Amino acid sequence: MNQSNGSRMEAACSLLAESERRFLLYQLVTDRTANIEDLVTQVAAWKHDVRAAEIDKETRQRVYVSLVHNHLPRLADYDIIEYDLRSGDIVLAAGFDDIKPLLEQFRQTEDEPEIRERPPL
Repeated sequence: MNQSNGSRMEAACSLLAESERRFLLYQLVTDRTANIEDLVTQVAAWKHDVRAAEIDKETRQRVYVSLVHNHLPRLADYDIIEYDLRSGDIVLAAGFDDIKPLLEQFRQTEDEPEIRERPPL
């Protein structure tokens, strides 16, 4: 990102305004590398405030589509993640460090206790 600090911060805030992106990143920080199938389940569970085992196929599919067509490309554009749709593998990229402090602030204010109680990023 070759932008001024102000526009970088604006971009980071815009990226993290979406709960699905934050949820994906919280899980990715824990795993460092993950598969989209596992991330979809966890993101859907947090988004709908249910246990992962309770996620139905339609909900999983909706979250999968929004991740693949919206959230993953946006995060990759900003070098926050790298992903391979063929394998489904997702890893944190170098740009993640730029948004980590902001993501940590979000984490402490999430509605989901399971997220707030996680160790600091």
